[in-house]
Amino acid sequence: MLKQKEQADALADDWYKRAQLALEKGNEELAREALSRKQQQTEESESLKSQIDFQAASIDKLYEGMQMLEKKILESKAKKEQMVARARTAQSTQKVNDMLGGLTGSTSMDAFSRMEEKVEALEAAAEVSAEMGAVGGKALPGSAGSSLEAQFRQLEASNSVDDELRKMKGLLSGSSDDSASAPSSSSKPASNPEVEDELAKLKKDAGL
Repeated sequence: MLKQKEQADALADDWYKRAQLALEKGNEELAREALSRKQQQTEESESLKSQIDFQAASIDKLYEGMQMLEKKILESKAKKEQMVARARTAQSTQKVNDMLGGLTGSTSMDAFSRMEEKVEALEAAAEVSAEMGAVGGKALPGSAGSSLEAQFRQLEASNSVDDELRKMKGLLSGSSDDSASAPSSSSKPASNPEVEDELAKLKKDAGL
């Protein structure tokens, strides 16, 4: 349309120049016809200008409409993303609530409580067993009774018993030999006061 308007303006200028030439040559009728053609091209140019202006206004409105549409599209995308995020959050919340609901009543929480009670009972039984073992002289490994000092006390007590037993055997052996041989009073060895005292003590304890 712009090119058509430019062509119309150029033709109008040409017909105007022709009208001037015809008037200069004294041909008024031909000059009038040239001016008439010039007028037609001028009207064509003005018509094209009106259409161009109308199209320009329409293009401006179309551009504004496109901008508004693009804005709406961006808003719709943002709203869609928000809705998706809210939906995911709601689903996650529902799953957590369902899990929490499943851990109430006589389900997993009760199972954990029963397990804890069993562990506490086992710990109490272990403590009682350790105390009973220590009292009976058979201390459990790791307990207070299994210390180095307690082991040495047991060894010392064992040595004392063995020494006492050897003394008793020696006394009993000497007594039986004396009665069997029945030596005379002149050949009887001199008595040991300590041995005699120990023998008297044994007889007393035995009720002899």
